Amino acid sequence: MDIQRLLTGLSLKIIIQFGVVITAAILLVAFNLDLIYPFYFENQLTNTGVVINSAILGLLVIGLGNVFYHLLRYRREENAIAGFVDNVESIRPDLMEGLPANSIVVRRQLTMQSIQRANGEINHGALAAMLNADEATHFGLIRFINNILILTGVFGTIVSLSIALLGASDLIDSANASLGGMGLVIHGMSTALSTTITAIVSYVIFGYFYTRLNDVQTHCLSGIEQLTSIYLLPRYVKSNDDIVHRMGDLVKSVIHATNKLKQTQDTYQDAAMTLQQTINTYDQQIDQLVDEIHGIKQILREGFRLPLTDKEN
Repeated sequence: MDIQRLLTGLSLKIIIQFGVVITAAILLVAFNLDLIYPFYFENQLTNTGVVINSAILGLLVIGLGNVFYHLLRYRREENAIAGFVDNVESIRPDLMEGLPANSIVVRRQLTMQSIQRANGEINHGALAAMLNADEATHFGLIRFINNILILTGVFGTIVSLSIALLGASDLIDSANASLGGMGLVIHGMSTALSTTITAIVSYVIFGYFYTRLNDVQTHCLSGIEQLTSIYLLPRYVKSNDDIVHRMGDLVKSVIHATNKLKQTQDTYQDAAMTLQQTINTYDQQIDQLVDEIHGIKQILREGFRLPLTDKEN
């Protein structure tokens, strides 16, 4: 069953990847700090590069933090689905036993119960659409960061080129400020390069985990809908086909009961015939016994020369 695939935990695999990538990135920066530090911090005429790169990294950290939070949330949902399947297979009276009260599967169960109590029609497609819409609202900040992260590199490049143009303007306007103008040109080009690299690397890392988060979401919601189709809908939705099947089962039960009743009647009939035969045999034996007693009386009377009684006369 596809639901059982959730027990393997796709979210757990992505969380492990998340930890590996972050750890590898930190170690890579630590081992190459001697090369990275001069490129980003030394000989900087302005703080423009540091500010823009810090903003890019800040967005990356906030976005990855949100991604990690939602991975943990979907990990909990996968555990809830696995717990529900275990409750069904264990035939527990309360299928929600041990499940978080705010999990998706519990909310789906309560929603279907409410619709049934109100004698409403349960539309599985509408429930799935509402769940997808609700889950989409949780990714607003993540989508925003994913959309603007690469633009921050473009913004840094534009600002840095503006600084370089200011330096070039100084070179043109004043020969005495040529050294300062040339420094601004070099600083602007360096800042443009550093912000572009930072934005591209951040976008690649964040884009990968954002894509994997969407995969985890799709995987989890698919499990919820399969669980609803297999376990919940048969409990709350009675279709025409269900009625036909139930009527078919009822007819089969009636036929089976009729056959059993006929067999019982046949057994009673056989017993009655056997009893009648026993009675007939008993009557024959009684008649035979009477004849034998009468013969014995005759023999005794003749042997002892007894007179006949008035009744026998």
